[in-house]
Amino acid sequence: MNSSETPTWLSSLLRRVAPVIALASAAGCTEPEFEPPSRAERVEAADERFDLALFDTIAWPDSLQRLQEGNAVYAAECRRCHGTLGEGMTEYAVANELDVPTLVGPDWPLAADPMALRRKIFTGHQAGMPTWGIAGISAREIDAVAAYLTEDLRPEILGARSP
Repeated sequence: MNSSETPTWLSSLLRRVAPVIALASAAGCTEPEFEPPSRAERVEAADERFDLALFDTIAWPDSLQRLQEGNAVYAAECRRCHGTLGEGMTEYAVANELDVPTLVGPDWPLAADPMALRRKIFTGHQAGMPTWGIAGISAREIDAVAAYLTEDLRPEILGARSP
């Protein structure tokens, strides 16, 4: 057999396999049919995963460490939208058309309910708050930032501090 000739069995195999390879290659060039979940679906999924028991075993050596961790989480994840002092409606929020509430107003509904606050941080909401509980913040970090918001950032706490 000449080295330039293809064996008959190989030619036969290539004729049968070539159309399959061509179809597989063409399928890879089309737009994917995956549709990511809507914001409402993500919030609903996070709400279904939320469980109060997530916070049962969290223990802190002292309240100062918890507040320091909460401050770090707030600075890294919340400040862009809620602002350094929790006033909301930052330039980022306005530019992205997000309706971000103040966290320090006297009528903030989550101030008096720590579990509702943890749930809101975990699940987010449809107006733009991320679903932090499934987007990368641990239950421990949620507990810490909730404590930071209610115990350190709120005006009734700030007003009680001595200068």
